[in-house]
Amino acid sequence: MADDCGRHDDKQQLAKRVAVAIFGFLIVFAIVVFLVWAILHPTQPHFILQDVTIYAFNLTAPNYLTSNMQITLVSRNPNERIGIYYHKLDVLASYRNQQITLPTLIPRTYQGHQDVTVWSPLLYGNAVPVAPFLEVGLNQDMNAGMVLLNVKAFGQLKWKVGTWISGRYQININCPVYISFTGPTKAIQVGVAMKYQLVRSCSVDISLLN
Repeated sequence: MADDCGRHDDKQQLAKRVAVAIFGFLIVFAIVVFLVWAILHPTQPHFILQDVTIYAFNLTAPNYLTSNMQITLVSRNPNERIGIYYHKLDVLASYRNQQITLPTLIPRTYQGHQDVTVWSPLLYGNAVPVAPFLEVGLNQDMNAGMVLLNVKAFGQLKWKVGTWISGRYQININCPVYISFTGPTKAIQVGVAMKYQLVRSCSVDISLLN
């Protein structure tokens, strides 16, 4: 009976030692990951709206807007030792905070160290109803010959350091762009479309998902 109790105590001691060893390993691993992360400290990617090609931008009665366009969005990873996984990225156009095109999904992309990635999604918004007060403002802007649109992208990314991959982060990108419809413009006519060469920097906000 005493032998059985002794063996039981030995097993308990062994289990405790194994648990302590595993816990200690996890703490050391977490500290190493934190130190690597703190030393490298990723810089958020830079985004530029390079151009916008307008195929249609028409406001019809009573308050429907059709806006079809193709954009060129350029992303650069400024980090020398950190890669970026874009797991999901939707792009759309808005006017005065109202969405005027459907979101277009950009395929999953891995961006290596200091790599540059170029996307050229098509944005479609056929007969999208706009609020009456926005219709008034849009008519005024179009009559004045200048409309401020916002090309927005939002989605999720992960950072990659060596073989380690972080959790998911939320990324929001906002690219304001003025589109001129009258008078002298820098637009180039491409068939029935008008292409605007812009090269505008975009604001980028990244936050950790809960």
